[in-house]
Amino acid sequence: MTGHDISLLVYTLLAIIFLIFMIAKVKWHPFVVLLLTSVILGMLAGMKLPDVADAIQNGVGNTLGSIAVIIGLGTILGKMLAESCGADQIANTLLNKFGEKKVHWAMMIVAFIVGIPVFFEVGLVLLIPLVYTVARRSGMSILKIGIPMVAGLSTVHGLLPPHPAPMIAVEGLDANVARTILYALIVGIPSVIIAGPIFGSFIAKRLGHIEMSKELSEQFSKKETNKLPSFGVTIFTVLLPVILMLVGSISGILHENKALAEWSTFLGKPIVALLISVIVSFFTLGYARGFNKKQLSSFMGECLAPTATIILVIGGGGAFKNVLITSGVGDAIANLATNTHISPILFAWLVAALIRVATGSASVAMTTAVGIVAPVIASTHGVNTELIVLAIGSGSLILSHVNDAGFWMVKEFFNMSVSQTLKSWTVMETLLSIVSLIIVLLLSIFV
Repeated sequence: MTGHDISLLVYTLLAIIFLIFMIAKVKWHPFVVLLLTSVILGMLAGMKLPDVADAIQNGVGNTLGSIAVIIGLGTILGKMLAESCGADQIANTLLNKFGEKKVHWAMMIVAFIVGIPVFFEVGLVLLIPLVYTVARRSGMSILKIGIPMVAGLSTVHGLLPPHPAPMIAVEGLDANVARTILYALIVGIPSVIIAGPIFGSFIAKRLGHIEMSKELSEQFSKKETNKLPSFGVTIFTVLLPVILMLVGSISGILHENKALAEWSTFLGKPIVALLISVIVSFFTLGYARGFNKKQLSSFMGECLAPTATIILVIGGGGAFKNVLITSGVGDAIANLATNTHISPILFAWLVAALIRVATGSASVAMTTAVGIVAPVIASTHGVNTELIVLAIGSGSLILSHVNDAGFWMVKEFFNMSVSQTLKSWTVMETLLSIVSLIIVLLLSIFV
């Protein structure tokens, strides 16, 4: 490593410490602190001032270009689920089937299934109304229910094809998709059980009762009613975006019919799938429940207001992440990891983990790590590429903190402080990463 690389790593560490101090101790708004820290880090890294401004602007724009729309549409879908009492119907069914003592296990299973074709942010906004409703009805801590849910979403995000992030690694390392899915289930199921329901129950007791967001609780948790929409209609409406995104995943095998392949790809885009699902919800959970067009318009206006802060904070996190990448911190970490002499699995995990900590993005960590690891794996004999894919995915999940959009989404939706989010969400992600790495290493003995 060069002296410049070392300086970049030191500046990044100082920037993260400053960021946490200003938010946790000085109590400045995270959006302002994220932008300020981005400016300071860019200047310390030697970037030209116009480049710093461009990096911040591009970081905000690129991050919110899709996420803002996804959050908006997902929130509307969640609002329709709540106003129609569809969330109550699902909550009733889960509570009846699993019982109140095991409903957090049900949340893990639902998230594990729903998260396969969707990005973490999409899955979170789809399922957060259900978390609020189940928490209200069961009287459980929102953490005991919510941590298994986000653990399920994170596990498939990092490990299980056909999710886009693992597929990048599968294609980049020329791994076998079927074997990767099999190994991912072997690794992912015990990992999500430990990091989800087990850790969720543990940390919920340690952090005590956390009040649900009043604004979100009011729109996601409605009064009891005996007239509920059918379970089948509700489940269909909620899973419609998932179904459409699954349809999009088969576009690659429709080479002979270009028109069908284009439509499949179009319908599978998260924004399109959510837009269609929202429109369908107006009929299945809106007009069918007796609501008129004026009420539907009112629902949309009411639910979008509370998302403003969430969207701004996520944009600030995107700015910080882009400055980290543009300033060369990602390259410095790659140089550090390349100079180490460890097993291929540990090397792949470490590269992804370091990039994840620096950039805050699991997808960026996986994509970048594949480019770094691929030449090393190609020159090493007897390496199981499927396990390398899982090692990269495992590393990409570690230590989500203040530069990760997911960190701020979980913080705001669960109505936690930065300290509480670090103790719950960040520890959960790190536990998920370490446990899955251990299982991959054990699996490497037998395959």
